[in-house]
Order: sequence, then C-alpha cells, then structure tokens
Amino acid sequence: MTDRDALVSIVVTTRNSGRTLEACLTSIRAQLYRPIELIVIDNSSHDETVAIAERFADVIEQYGPERSAQRNHGARLARGTYLLFIDSDMALSVGVVAECVGALALDGAPAVVIPELSVGDGFLARCRAFERSFYAGDDDIEAARFFTRASFEFAGGFDESLTGPEDWDLSIRVAKGRHLPRSPSYITHDEGTLRLRDVLQKKRGYSRSFLQYWRKHRGSGIRQANLIFRPSFLRDWRRLIRHPVLTLGVLSLKSLEAAAGLSGIIEGPNRSGH
Repeated sequence: MTDRDALVSIVVTTRNSGRTLEACLTSIRAQLYRPIELIVIDNSSHDETVAIAERFADVIEQYGPERSAQRNHGARLARGTYLLFIDSDMALSVGVVAECVGALALDGAPAVVIPELSVGDGFLARCRAFERSFYAGDDDIEAARFFTRASFEFAGGFDESLTGPEDWDLSIRVAKGRHLPRSPSYITHDEGTLRLRDVLQKKRGYSRSFLQYWRKHRGSGIRQANLIFRPSFLRDWRRLIRHPVLTLGVLSLKSLEAAAGLSGIIEGPNRSGH
C-alpha cells in the first residue's frame, strides 16, 4: 500500500448540528479518495444529529466538554494514517482529501491547510463571506486541518484548555516555522443566518482563552489579535473600495467583535466553564 492508498480518518464534531450535518457527511462520502473512515463525536445533542450520523458514520461516540476534547477523542479512535478534522457546518469539495494526501506525499509536510469559503443568508453572512475571501493564503488566519497521524501525535493533539484559537495553536506547533501546503479546493462553511448577538457572544466565549494562547505564540497572537486592520485587507484595498457597503459592514462587524473579544479576555478562562 502506498501513501496515496492509506486510510484517511475524518473526525466531525457535533452538538445539535441537525441543520447542516447531512450536507457535511454527504460531502465526505462523496470524496473521490478511498479509503475513508468517518468518525462523529457528538456532545449530548438533543436534536436529530445522532440519527443523521448513524446513516453515514463508521464510528459514533459521545464525548465532551468542548470541541478540542472531542477532536482528540476522535483521533484516539481513528485508525487512519492521516487525520482530517472538520466542523459539522462544513462541506468538502469532492477532491479535497485526494489533494491533501497528494500534497503530503509530494511535499513531505506534516499537515495541509484547506482554504474556506463562507456561505449564508442575510447581510451579516454576506459580510462574513466577503471578509473570508481576503484570507486565502494568509498563514496568520488559515490553519491546518489535515495532518499526518505522526505529526498530530508528536505535537500532542489539540490543547484542550483552548477554545477558539485551538486550530491556530495546533497548526503552529505542527508546522514548526515552515510554510504548509494548501489544497486547491475549498471547504464550504455554512454560516446560516447570522445574528449579531450570537456572533458577538461566540467571539466573547472564544476570546476567554486568548491570553493563554498569546503566551504560547506571542508573535502570531499579536498579529491575530488585530481584528480590524488586518494585512489581508490592506493588501487588497482596491477590492474594499469597489464594495463600499460590504466593506463598511465588515469593518463594523470586526469592530464589534473586537469589543466582544476584549470583554472575553477580561473575563478570562475561569468563567468559561473549563
């Protein structure tokens, strides 16, 4: 068996994910690459999540309390040479897994970054999609999702004390300063109908462990803490000018998120339930 025939274990974390899960799991089963092992780690869902997962998954288990712990548990159950971690509101292009396996075989890298496209309903979702479109190729924003098992285990997996920046943290630790390859195809992130209150509450919660992350990765942490005037925006400023309404929406949203994030940092991890 060559590396290009090796088993890929895909870990999907869920919690009340009924709205998006079928599309997510269908996209995994539609991959051109074989063989694939599909593992769903649920966190006490009380909707149709588990029923949907039972139609697609090879393994389903309950685990918590947070996403990082779910992912690490899925990795322990996995049998694959490669590990891919995605969220339940994401869908894969059909060639993503094959491209990632090929990139690692060609490059010898420990992990692959899969760029994301955002979709959703309403003005806030359009703003989020516009924002996300600036981040392709930006190492400060995009993080690896596809790993060799060896690199994942050597790094110790996800830091379960982090909720929010855990993707960045693992990607930095695995990369060890090298530029990671990227797949040509994308993950589509279904944002649904974004509500401002929910967006800010999520940012506030994710920011509670940011100081801990900053202490681990000071240089990256400083760059990532700049939510508003990101280098990605400045590099493509002409496109911002061409779309003034969306630009104003993005800058307003990022300003509000910065305030919510600061509130979460002040509160700190002790109030986050960890």
